[in-house]
Amino acid sequence: MNNSLTLLGLLSREPSYGYDLKHSYDRYFGAGKALAFGQVYSTLARMVRDELIQALGEESGGGPDRKKYEITLAGQARVREWLFTPDVPSESLQSELFAKTVVALLLNDDADRLLDVQRGEHMARMRELTRLKKDADLLRVLMCDHGLFHIEADLRWIDLTSARLTQLKKELQSP
Repeated sequence: MNNSLTLLGLLSREPSYGYDLKHSYDRYFGAGKALAFGQVYSTLARMVRDELIQALGEESGGGPDRKKYEITLAGQARVREWLFTPDVPSESLQSELFAKTVVALLLNDDADRLLDVQRGEHMARMRELTRLKKDADLLRVLMCDHGLFHIEADLRWIDLTSARLTQLKKELQSP
């Protein structure tokens, strides 16, 4: 996920302070991994430099001065471009699990065990995501469903690969 463009998209709704943007990000997207304040402020500084947003001024208070930001026309155009540029599904055909499986076979190690261990990890994550869905709002349910569907695809790959390990090992060992 592109945190910079996501923050820019959130800022498109209305002018906002970095503190409020961080909390909006965490509310909508931060499940399990909140965004650090330092990352928000460094991202805002880059967006000001790139003229995607501008500071509206500073407010003094009990703590550090607060800057309110608003999106520029260039920033609005960038958000629109990002929104309607389709994501390329799985650009990389090689995953860590794929590499581990091939290396295990090349080393004549137990690739079946590797896949079983990974299957167990995937199943545990599925149970966790399923628990998170219980009594959750629709935003959280959809986020969990996205993760669950990806895990299901990985599990199908693990099962298919397990069934083909003997054939794959032969192919890898032939010159």
